[in-house]
Amino acid sequence: MPQPPSDQRPSDRCAVLAGLGTCLPERTVTNDDLAERLDTSHEWIHGRTGIASRRIAAEGTSTGDLATAAAGNALASAGRTSCDLVVVATTTPDRACPATAPAVARALGLSGAAAFDLAAVCSGFVYALSTASAMIAAGTCRSALVIGADLYSTITDPDDRGTAIIFGDGAGAVFLESGSRTDPGAVLHHDLGSDGDGRDLITVAPGERYLSMRGREVYVQAVPGMTDSALRVLKGAGWDAEDVDAFVGHQANIRILASVAKRLGLPEERVITNIEEVGNTAAASIPLALAHGVREGRVTRGDRLLLTAFGGGLTWGSTALTWSGAQPVHSVRG
Repeated sequence: MPQPPSDQRPSDRCAVLAGLGTCLPERTVTNDDLAERLDTSHEWIHGRTGIASRRIAAEGTSTGDLATAAAGNALASAGRTSCDLVVVATTTPDRACPATAPAVARALGLSGAAAFDLAAVCSGFVYALSTASAMIAAGTCRSALVIGADLYSTITDPDDRGTAIIFGDGAGAVFLESGSRTDPGAVLHHDLGSDGDGRDLITVAPGERYLSMRGREVYVQAVPGMTDSALRVLKGAGWDAEDVDAFVGHQANIRILASVAKRLGLPEERVITNIEEVGNTAAASIPLALAHGVREGRVTRGDRLLLTAFGGGLTWGSTALTWSGAQPVHSVRG
């Protein structure tokens, strides 16, 4: 892999987010659609989750397909055609073996780049962002594509009201490159953690096809988990909560997002949400929400961003970064 410029001291070097790409399936499934076959209603779903609709991939579409499209869009957003590293955060890889990332790299014309999958469920994007950023800061690589992509429709029981109403499919990706901590887009600090005692709260059990989730117990763990992680990452970045211009949390449930923001003292106008339109897209959640915020003009160049996630494992993580001004590139796949 290329080595960092000789005039840049390792202590000055960090990853800079230079591009953002997303991809969603074309098909929209509304709450009313679900109510036709499940004992539920739009009012019940929306009131408890904040979700009105979600995107579901067409038969034959793979996680790798969405990941490739989102990553290609991130390259286009950054104005780049190559990179040294591809990391795919996913719970729904195309195969149990091998990883999805090498096939994504090949589809993008990046054969030879380092490529691997990362499994941290809904915290996967933050984990992958931290991993790739550390590799850039260490000089292991000069640039990276970090992709969050999931097809939860493939592991969600369509007849389970507890999970079918929540999850959707999608992918989001960012392009990182080596830069300085003073550059717009600098990825400044991370916090990651886990607690294996909660591994059964969100799981596809051995021998089972579908995901099971103990929603109330997850809620009780997620709010303090995300809040505490966010506070640690703010301290590491040298920020106070009032310094945060935009809070982009994992889009699991609107009530979780509101509770975390309240505990952090963040006003509603600084909380970025798109859960109403796309549901919980797992590892794709944060980049999709971030792109939504940029398109709405709520995230602009130089803004200080706080990313926070919580997922199965149990896992959690947060990232502090500034915004580069990159404009997201989006595509829809059948």
